[in-house]
Amino acid sequence: MRWTIKANPETKKIAHLQKALNVDASVAKLLLQRGIETYDDAKAFFRPSFQHLHDPYLMKDMDVAVARIEAAITNEENILVYGDYDVDGTTSVALMGSYLKTRTPHVATYIPDRYDEGYGVSYQGIDFADDNDFTLIVALDCGIKAIDKVAYAKEKGIDFIICDHHRPGDTIPEAVAVLDPKRQDCKYPYKELCGCGVGFKLIQALAEKIGETVEDLVPYLDLVATAIGADIVPIDGENRVLAHFGLQVINTFPRPGIKALIDQVNRKNELTITDVVFTVAPRINAAGRMKHGNYAVALLMEEDAELALRYAEEINAYNEDRRETDRRITEEALEQIIVNKEQERLTTVVYHESWHKGVIGIVASRLTETYYRPTLVFTKSGDKLAASARSVKGFDVYNALEACSEHIEQFGGHKYAAGLTLKAENYEAFKQAFEDEVSKTIDRSLLVPEIHIDSEIDFSEVTPKFYRILKQFAPFGPSNMTPIFMSSNLKDTGYGKCVGEDKTHLRVTVKQPHSQSFVGIGFNMADKMSIIESNVPFKAVYSIDENEWQGHVSLQLKLRDIKV
Repeated sequence: MRWTIKANPETKKIAHLQKALNVDASVAKLLLQRGIETYDDAKAFFRPSFQHLHDPYLMKDMDVAVARIEAAITNEENILVYGDYDVDGTTSVALMGSYLKTRTPHVATYIPDRYDEGYGVSYQGIDFADDNDFTLIVALDCGIKAIDKVAYAKEKGIDFIICDHHRPGDTIPEAVAVLDPKRQDCKYPYKELCGCGVGFKLIQALAEKIGETVEDLVPYLDLVATAIGADIVPIDGENRVLAHFGLQVINTFPRPGIKALIDQVNRKNELTITDVVFTVAPRINAAGRMKHGNYAVALLMEEDAELALRYAEEINAYNEDRRETDRRITEEALEQIIVNKEQERLTTVVYHESWHKGVIGIVASRLTETYYRPTLVFTKSGDKLAASARSVKGFDVYNALEACSEHIEQFGGHKYAAGLTLKAENYEAFKQAFEDEVSKTIDRSLLVPEIHIDSEIDFSEVTPKFYRILKQFAPFGPSNMTPIFMSSNLKDTGYGKCVGEDKTHLRVTVKQPHSQSFVGIGFNMADKMSIIESNVPFKAVYSIDENEWQGHVSLQLKLRDIKV
């Protein structure tokens, strides 16, 4: 790994904030790195409040969207709530569907089939609405580029309200209302809401019209927090407020569907946003990957606890199937790389016609973790080949695909993740063109993983009080990552060993001269045992964690890397 220590804030600013908050310099430094410079900034950061949420009517077209939905409720029109099949999409549909059902019985939900319809608004979905007398479609987490489909719906007398958070193209669809904070003509102060977050702003605006406040909508925030974590949006501004209160709901009184998912993994401790991302979100996603996103929506909208538990058991089975499928395909892909000596290239491009389309994105991520190269995993999809692309930090895979577009049928996505389709006969030509493009444009240093270090500290600073303050930095995520520290001149006290069923993890007890010792756990770091055994002083990068053993709680280091 490349170790990059973040720049130190100005000494004067550290001293000023340290005095204003009565905290150690190390805490002031961490806050300044997160853009928190004053007492009021820190108060807003450590004490999220609903008062920090913006007026939903600041969003372009919000008034029009509310008026159209209110008219539909008054006139008893049929409303179809439409969303994507991933976590953000299905939570958005569950949120909007369950809220509108409190206002009108004339509501149904629709999730497109990943394989038959693909991503976003589909002609099949509009035909379904037409066949079943829906006159209004509320689309969530998709639709910002559905210009032709919205026009097609209009011809059939169906209105669209779009709630999206993806970057618009040059033209905005001619819907009744398009809610997207990333619209250039939208003055909404916070631009980083996820799809479910935009949906929440719409129900907030609808609720205000009938005299309700945001406090009345708290039960919906378990869905919003789940989407924020799963969609990897920045956890700052409004997202921090929504995630904070959403986690409170998840840990106290979650909806039956989310409670049933948590029960599946027997979690007893309070869940963090990371727990939600790695336990709840994959199960919701598994429905759309392995079966159909409708199963996830049914679970998330179910009010009967027993029925929710039955749905959760089904979805857990899909997740087990997904895990087994992606493990098998990852092994096959790694074998293909070794046999074909792909590891000698600057890109990883693999293909097998039988690989499951629902998991190739996960496999691409795993291959990127292994070889740390821009990666594409292809499978057969109808008469074409479809791929998921993943990139390394700092390299724009979308731009690289654009440079190879003569070989591609269609593609979309963003800097670090994309999807594409091409004709089978163009696969080899594309593969070479992609390798050539990456070779020309990538900075070779980007092919080595980078770890960003917030600060170098001594073990004397790692105290229970320091950790209590660090815990209040949560929820963690983009724009507010778990603080990472470095300490030097360390030695193992003689208890270092490889642990785990297959001895792939490292457990050490380390100390600095004249300091207390700490246990350090390094997952998949058994290859560093030679450094420990050499008895030479080393330095480590780590986050600080808590370990509970037989009722005794102690601080421990979660190791990220060590070097002589």
